[in-house]
Amino acid sequence: MAGLSASALLVLALLGLAGGVGITALGPGGVLPTIGLFALSGLSPSTIAGTAIVTHIGTGLLGSAVYLRSGQLREPLTRRTAVILCGSAVVGTPLGVLVNSAVSGRAFGILLGVFVALVGVLVWWREYRLDARVNVNRQHPRHSTLMLATLGVVIAAASGLFGIGGPMLTVPVLVACGVPVLSSLAAAQAQSVVIAGVGTLGYLAQGAVSWSLALLIGIPELCGVLIGWKIAHAVPTHGLKYALVAALLALAPYLALHG
Repeated sequence: MAGLSASALLVLALLGLAGGVGITALGPGGVLPTIGLFALSGLSPSTIAGTAIVTHIGTGLLGSAVYLRSGQLREPLTRRTAVILCGSAVVGTPLGVLVNSAVSGRAFGILLGVFVALVGVLVWWREYRLDARVNVNRQHPRHSTLMLATLGVVIAAASGLFGIGGPMLTVPVLVACGVPVLSSLAAAQAQSVVIAGVGTLGYLAQGAVSWSLALLIGIPELCGVLIGWKIAHAVPTHGLKYALVAALLALAPYLALHG
């Protein structure tokens, strides 16, 4: 697979598993396969993003299914949020793919490092400033269509650029806006299907998808989605969030300097 060593392939598979857990348990987590591909594969930015984003079709579908089963996607306001985010993803995702095609490997690494650091700070801020533990049981607020659509376009553009699914940014942002954690996770899964589907078409048009690596990452990632969903409903995830924040902030300088 792309001339990678057995140890590198194992790391990518493990990052897929960890990313899947993060997607449904925390929201942030979908960037881990992108980080692994960037650090280990030597592929172009478009192939890194294209390969990573393909895997989020499956994770988004499975994540949507499990949150439909647990009831969150049946809630009217959660469904409304998901529909608006999905619609705006059709506009935003191609913008991210277009930007990706124009950046060099060095610029991609810098942008990825900055993005990872910002997400880490956002998750930390959510935990320490917005008291996400109380937010779990809050009533779902009704935000304006314009606000949700604007957020959706921006998030989808970033997702298309880096090859990540919706939950990476959508969950921290929605929680910061007062949406309950489980509702945020559920809406982000549906959005992720559209982002990944549109993004995959864009990268396929460039011939920028490694299917072998996508399978290597995507199969463990699907297993992680089920594990993460169970964790989100069964146990407090604060320790996992803090570990993820520490990992993202530690990786950010390496990504920005690697290229």
